[in-house]
Amino acid sequence: MTAGYGSDTPTEKCGVVGVSLSGRDAARPLYYSLYALQHRGQESAGIVTHDGFQQHTHVAMGLVGDAFSESDLATLNGSAGIGHVRYPTAGSVDRSCAQPFSVSFKSGSLGLSHNGNLVNGEELRSELENQGHAFTSDGDTEVIAHDLARNLLESDLVRAVKRTMDRIHGSYALTIMHDDTVLGVRDPEGNRPLCIGEVPDGYVLASESAAIDTLDGELVRDVRPGELVVLHDDGSGFDSYQLVERERTAHCFFEYVYFARPDSRIDGTLVYEARRELGRRLWAESGVQTDVVMPVPDSGRSFASGYAEAAGESRAAGGEGSESVEFAEGLMKNRYVGRTFIMPTQHERERAVRLKLNPIASTVEDKTVTIVDDSIVRGTTSTQLVSLLREAGAEEVHMRIGAPPIVAPCYMGIDMATRDELIAAELSPAEIGEEIEADSLAYLSIDAIAETLDLDRGELCLGCVTGEYPYSIEGEESDREVDRPLIGTSALADD
Repeated sequence: MTAGYGSDTPTEKCGVVGVSLSGRDAARPLYYSLYALQHRGQESAGIVTHDGFQQHTHVAMGLVGDAFSESDLATLNGSAGIGHVRYPTAGSVDRSCAQPFSVSFKSGSLGLSHNGNLVNGEELRSELENQGHAFTSDGDTEVIAHDLARNLLESDLVRAVKRTMDRIHGSYALTIMHDDTVLGVRDPEGNRPLCIGEVPDGYVLASESAAIDTLDGELVRDVRPGELVVLHDDGSGFDSYQLVERERTAHCFFEYVYFARPDSRIDGTLVYEARRELGRRLWAESGVQTDVVMPVPDSGRSFASGYAEAAGESRAAGGEGSESVEFAEGLMKNRYVGRTFIMPTQHERERAVRLKLNPIASTVEDKTVTIVDDSIVRGTTSTQLVSLLREAGAEEVHMRIGAPPIVAPCYMGIDMATRDELIAAELSPAEIGEEIEADSLAYLSIDAIAETLDLDRGELCLGCVTGEYPYSIEGEESDREVDRPLIGTSALADD
């Protein structure tokens, strides 16, 4: 899966961040953190701060560098704040759904950033509307904000968050600002990542540890599933409240396979090393000896590195000489063609991949090639890549995928194709290999992913590769019972 190559990709969902500092404004650290999380969302960016007296907000469409100017940052006063980068899965692609979402009410001001999807958002919205709440957007982040604001009128901060967590149903990582207090909340199944970091003058909450690194901070730990973390207003520490307990988690394995930056740690695992190990296991399960092992840039690079290393070790163990198997870049990526590039005709769309990727002939000409990627969705990009390599002179093209076949849509926070559009929903791996005209095609097993992440299969959300989901979804199977009533089963998705 090569991000941005037409529509043959799942897309990153969102990134959230929150900081509470002592003695300096939070705006610029938030801005830098959002830059570090830009890969998680490119439609809009926003920051909300609080100076102890009032809330300040700036939200705009576009990339972080386009959304903020120096003058914008200068207006965001206060040593505490939250930020967000967004890629929408539902809700309008306009400023009304950009985040953080801000609201003022009787008990103060509230800002909220959300990464995830609610599956009962429509029903909660209807209930709140019947109680007199007026909505300005069609996303479910505003639903969470209204529900929390209502609970804050009746309860203290911790109890209000607990009441909202008991009502919202789905995946979420939240950074929240109530007046000048910054909070972090992770859903009880731990589906979306969220971590805590320490900087010299305060604390940080972020979707990925790479954002903490950007601030020269130290990762403290991950926010636990079902946990509320409250940062101290003076930046001196944080308090923890385990508000919801679950016997089983539903961690999204795609965070490790594709979404997260390789230099991030999620739940104690360095993503880069996980991907390299997944590549090694891919070789163990379905390795084929070829002259060259090459990645699809940039998503397949870590997998291909581990795969080539394991292939070399296998060759040496078999007495076939050097441990070296050529690991080479065989495709050059054009980084100046934007992810929203659109071609006007079907023929041009089919050939658009050439604008993004161009073969390096010396790597592939007259050679057998293994090309490694993280996933296949519709199969159109894979077909084009195989064709490009053959045109460049490759004698054989074998494709290896660092994830299981995607057979079902995601309702937990990934913008995937519908079941009708998923090539693996109807075809076997062998049939897909024929469809994309590869000499062979193999996927990684679910067990290999679970073993690499040191998790039981039951601790992972595998809905997109099994069709069984951790929550009840209308028209879909559920793989477990949850220990709270289901409020609804609609699949309204947001970020």
